[in-house]
Amino acid sequence: MKGTLYLIPTTLGKTPENNAIPEYTLSILRGLESLVVENIQTSVKFLQWVGDTIPEYKIDFYQLNKNTPDTEIFSFMKPLKAGKDVGLLSEAGAPAVADPGSKLVKMAHQNGIKVVPLVGPSSILLALMATGFNGQAFSFHGYLPIDSNKRKQMLIQLEGESRRHDRTQLFMEAPHRNNELFKAILETCTPQTWLSVATDITLETEEIATKTVSEWKSVEKPDLHKRPTIFSIYAK
Repeated sequence: MKGTLYLIPTTLGKTPENNAIPEYTLSILRGLESLVVENIQTSVKFLQWVGDTIPEYKIDFYQLNKNTPDTEIFSFMKPLKAGKDVGLLSEAGAPAVADPGSKLVKMAHQNGIKVVPLVGPSSILLALMATGFNGQAFSFHGYLPIDSNKRKQMLIQLEGESRRHDRTQLFMEAPHRNNELFKAILETCTPQTWLSVATDITLETEEIATKTVSEWKSVEKPDLHKRPTIFSIYAK
């Protein structure tokens, strides 16, 4: 009998784990001896934080990041095929969403492995919930181009698609470039376009606000530097 691949969300930052992750999810995690993670060191800290009952030295860690070749990812299937349950963790939030773990999930399906997503925080979904925008038609675009001209063209494209298709557009940036992206949105999008900024979701420093571009220009801007943020635009 084959094992089960559990998709286990992690916290989005330094917050009490029981504020964001249900006890059932944690109970599954605490019983696993094989984990696929993006970074072993930070995952060990997370396990210590949630009170994992299995000693670190008894856990088999498999590291999966954007540079891991498919052949190596396929080798992570070995314990699953041998009947052992395996957990997939991301660095923050839901695994396999804007996360390299999706490759392992696909391979699991292709090999008849049961995949079980567990409940926990997803910054993308939580941000969408808090926008007040269309929650039935939406798209997440990950990271926008770093080049300023390409980023401007992408913002114009996303704004146009939002207007034509009544669609909420969500995207993000590396935290140290948040303020730069925020400024670019205000400079590029039309005054009537709505912009929601969701920062430090689930943390004590959480800030979420939705305003038109015109309104954002007239108020004091939050400092988003090195603070995980989801940006959402909605054009009518």
